Amino acid sequence: MRLRRAFSLGVAALTAAAGVLAGTATPAQADVAVTLANTIALSNCSASLVRFPTSVSTDSAMMLTNGHCYEGGFIAAGRVLQNVSSTRSGTLLNSSGGALGTVRANRVLYATMTGNDVTLYRLNTTFAALSSSYGATPLTLSAAHPVAGTSIAIPSSYWKEIWSCSIDGFVPTLRESTWTWKDSVRYDAGCDTIGGTSGSPIVSTVTGEVIGINNTGNEDGASCTLNNPCEVSSTGVITVLKGRSYGQQTYWFTTCVNSSRTIDLTVTGCLLTKP
Repeated sequence: MRLRRAFSLGVAALTAAAGVLAGTATPAQADVAVTLANTIALSNCSASLVRFPTSVSTDSAMMLTNGHCYEGGFIAAGRVLQNVSSTRSGTLLNSSGGALGTVRANRVLYATMTGNDVTLYRLNTTFAALSSSYGATPLTLSAAHPVAGTSIAIPSSYWKEIWSCSIDGFVPTLRESTWTWKDSVRYDAGCDTIGGTSGSPIVSTVTGEVIGINNTGNEDGASCTLNNPCEVSSTGVITVLKGRSYGQQTYWFTTCVNSSRTIDLTVTGCLLTKP
């Protein structure tokens, strides 16, 4: 998983990180200019300020990151968290990666590492207040399943860099240690994300909307182990692609939002994993 691991990131990843910090990462080049604006740097992961398509300015702002970036540690397989108190804080960034200020969560709206790998926080302020204070504009979660071949950018608030590539395809089941994720996004070889990029939004450079969240990659070529996810086909065939990176889809959230603009797992067609 692509969180920052102080002791297990590895020499190769540290070397890659040095290259990224030196500016060798491929810049985002596409129809929509993707920057670091509205991303949020966490202590060991990346995150972003997001909204549902139906959100309004007076709603409580939301912060999106991975389930494995949850402050309580990795979430056990099969477990779902809802409406749990939180004090998680992060640094809201501007377009060039400069710090605008600290944002703080007061609740975990939803988190899991089963089926998907997401944590969605409610912040202790509104979208309108963040706009007034910092000029912040949340990224919109797309309501549509992404399409193979779409040009994407992955802005990491942790590294203050942007990876650019495209969607190579989708994996029926992605397995890593005890966790499995469904309909995962496989990037082309250009998105060799590293530790610390966990939780970065996957932004379509066609629409500017968030179509997924970066979460893992196969580091050593091992099969189905921690930091070495394997692809499992619909017939159970296991494939290992050393060096390839993956993300999880986020339109699932929009299938579970009710008329009050809150997550309701009983909504017909809701795709998020239930407790």
